[in-house]
Amino acid sequence: MPELVNDGHPFTTAQAPTLGLTPKMLRLRLTQGLVRRVFRNVYVDASVPDSRAGRVRALALATPANAIVSDETAAWVHGLDVFAPGRRHDLTPSMLVRHGKGRVEHTGSNGRQAIIAPGDVEFVDGLFVTTALRTTSDLLRRMYRPYALAAADAFAHAGLIDRYELIDYVEHLKGFRGIVQARSLAAIVEPKTQSAGESWQRLRILDAGLPPPDPQHEVIDDFGRSYFIDLPYPDVLVGTEYDGREFHTNDEHRRHDQARRDYLTEVYGWRWIIGTRDRIFGDDTSFEHELGRALGLTPLSRWWGTGRSGLPRGATSAS
Repeated sequence: MPELVNDGHPFTTAQAPTLGLTPKMLRLRLTQGLVRRVFRNVYVDASVPDSRAGRVRALALATPANAIVSDETAAWVHGLDVFAPGRRHDLTPSMLVRHGKGRVEHTGSNGRQAIIAPGDVEFVDGLFVTTALRTTSDLLRRMYRPYALAAADAFAHAGLIDRYELIDYVEHLKGFRGIVQARSLAAIVEPKTQSAGESWQRLRILDAGLPPPDPQHEVIDDFGRSYFIDLPYPDVLVGTEYDGREFHTNDEHRRHDQARRDYLTEVYGWRWIIGTRDRIFGDDTSFEHELGRALGLTPLSRWWGTGRSGLPRGATSAS
């Protein structure tokens, strides 16, 4: 079995020469897929499986002593990928320092000052990380609205937060930028949500002034078989589902979904309004108008769209 680079432990670009890797050799191994980049200037042997412990060890190499891991990076430590679609391949960790306690000065890191209580931080395998509750609150304040809700839904679905505790937590925050958005979104966090696309679609429905759907509603047929519908209205047999690129891009997935929907339509009379990224984001309002007609309601005008994959304007403030 080939020897692992650095015995399988993460290492930095600066440490590579001590491991016998010149810059040219490191680039070659990266190109060949023999090592993988965890963060900017932090690498690990590609044979080492991804794990929380490995992530924390790599993160420790990119985190200065005065910093607290925060935001999407903290969620990553907690085991969740809540990065906005445009930031999924951003290898820059996010961290903060207490307000008035200096700055984060580390190449390849995003840093900010923040007001933070002692109870908002936990010590995870040698790293200071914002708690799941504080991390969710920060993401609700700082992320673009649909991505923020998807992040909070993911924390609730994983059982890392209680939505009622979250509502109470953000209600008591004072003087934080983005708190109005955080409070409005905390009130609609849904633990049953199983994908970011469902979160985006549910938010589009609610922001259109339409009634809330019944997430992950179970339909049991005459043979005892269960069928779950993402965001339906069971009383009127209207089902809405989100067809995302990740799980609905090949023919097998599409055939499976269509067969399920056709069966529920033919046997029980369900009608379907299907959301896609193009229908949920952007200027195409056909999704909510089609759903509104099915429900006998007129949707409100659309007021958020696409074009933003990162943080809202002003997100680098000391809050």
